[in-house]
Amino acid sequence: MSVALYEFPLSEKVRNYLRLEQLFAQLHEAKSAQSDYQYLHFLEILFTLLDLIDRLDLRTDFLRDIDSHEKKLVLWSQHPDIDDKALEEAIQNLHVLSSQIKQNKKLGASLREERFLSSIRQRFSIPGGVNSFDLPALFCWLKQDNEPKLADMKNWIDQLKLVDNALAMMLAYLREKSRFQTLECKTGFYQGSVEEKLELVRIKIDNSDGIYPVVSGSRNRYGVKFMRLHANESGSTAVTTRVTFQLACG
Repeated sequence: MSVALYEFPLSEKVRNYLRLEQLFAQLHEAKSAQSDYQYLHFLEILFTLLDLIDRLDLRTDFLRDIDSHEKKLVLWSQHPDIDDKALEEAIQNLHVLSSQIKQNKKLGASLREERFLSSIRQRFSIPGGVNSFDLPALFCWLKQDNEPKLADMKNWIDQLKLVDNALAMMLAYLREKSRFQTLECKTGFYQGSVEEKLELVRIKIDNSDGIYPVVSGSRNRYGVKFMRLHANESGSTAVTTRVTFQLACG
């Protein structure tokens, strides 16, 4: 059985977190480039990531989330079965991360000031704009040996490590808020509610049947509608039969 995991953000902040996470995953995958086009793909992802970071107030979102998680950890410390050592380590990690973010007034600023990147960045937004006659400096960089290029790429990734680490920690806390439970809906639609503010709905489902979920919701309520990848004989893609899936809400 092939199981697919779907994640549906129900707040703009978490939506941006997941977009950034995906871009960082692509960036790390592309850092082992060997050909010119693979290096260009790495730079394209890097600039897309920087554009998104530029548009968001990540620093404020991170600090608010860290403060919220820290308060919850303090409440958990009153539980008689809590692992005090693990709790202290988690609180310390949040303190360190908060301190690092507060010291950085503008996340990713060092990359924006990097001369080579700033000289080529604008052309990447132009269709067909990345070529040797428009960007001879980029062409020169591409024709170097792999070693100095890979070193440059590692340096650029390292300058975004704080954002990457903060993002990973915030999403880890969000995902760990809830555990998956197996559910069943008889007509391809499921509706639920939660007491706390809902930010992320995660669904696991057997992917071999070509069925996928679509989620809508708000702070406390959500609905899951299951659809077919391919339409049936009547042309409908909506599932109207029994569906078994796993759900986690946080």
